[in-house]
Amino acid sequence: MAKYRRNRINDAVAQETADIIRDIKDPRVSTYMITVTGADVTGDLKYAKVFYSFLDDAELDAEAEKELRRGLKSAAPFVRRELAVRLNMRITPEITFVRDKGVSHGAEIASLLNSIKKTEAPADIEDEETDDEL
Repeated sequence: MAKYRRNRINDAVAQETADIIRDIKDPRVSTYMITVTGADVTGDLKYAKVFYSFLDDAELDAEAEKELRRGLKSAAPFVRRELAVRLNMRITPEITFVRDKGVSHGAEIASLLNSIKKTEAPADIEDEETDDEL
């Protein structure tokens, strides 16, 4: 299968899954703002990993995150059935939800860089003042 076709399928599955997740009525899933960050469908179209993140990363404890994963796992057959209806594919892939920690990891790195920048800023100002005096 051509790579561009597989990328189009990945994008279509991610987009439709994001729309379908908004329709899930399970309180374990509907209480959080879930963002589908991507999808990876295998070459034979039998399996798909759907990567997600959610807005309340910092406030979510381990037990609540576990319940969210259980809710998504129990909603996987519903998502697959809706994908079959919305996408006209010969084979509808089995869905596996995987948490994407890249967004929260990127935010953590950005906050660390900002804190380093704030601590180094006064030293840079002093260096500039001494350069002006010379």
